[in-house]
Amino acid sequence: MADNARARKLADRIQVVVAETLDRRIKDPRLGFVTITDARVTGDLREATVFYTVYGDDEERAASAAALESAKGVLRSEVGRQTGVRFTPTLTFVPDALPDNARTIDDLLDKARARDAEVRQASTGKTYAGGADPYRRPEDGDDEAGPDEGRDEGRGEGEGTGEGGGRGRDEGRDEGTASA
Repeated sequence: MADNARARKLADRIQVVVAETLDRRIKDPRLGFVTITDARVTGDLREATVFYTVYGDDEERAASAAALESAKGVLRSEVGRQTGVRFTPTLTFVPDALPDNARTIDDLLDKARARDAEVRQASTGKTYAGGADPYRRPEDGDDEAGPDEGRDEGRGEGEGTGEGGGRGRDEGRDEGTASA
């Protein structure tokens, strides 16, 4: 097994070699505007997955995928020649889903912006139902009974069992640590 650093270096080199070879040597008319976005190599350095994107519609993407499949042998030979590894990894071309995911996220953000604008427009000129500050606060000098009035401040039945009552866990430890 090769270490992950070696696999990552080989993947980076494969990405560069495949991109340069597609640009300089492959003259297939079906090959559109292809961008090699990433390459990943398995831990045993036997298989490489090359991610790509194609600028254009679905027809151009399908034609470029077919062109990459037909050029796979030339690309693998060039990768073997330029990397110098004992066993040249097999190449698998996978369309990269990142642009589609980014497009989906952009669409969702546009919908959220439109909904925010609708809410903002609907709320213009409106007032709060219970006033601007919905929380009750006792007025200065007001001796009304608050929500804490019935609470017993002293030690109750559960003496020593909770955080507020009795001698806590940490209080007894201070006595023994003073002599140390």
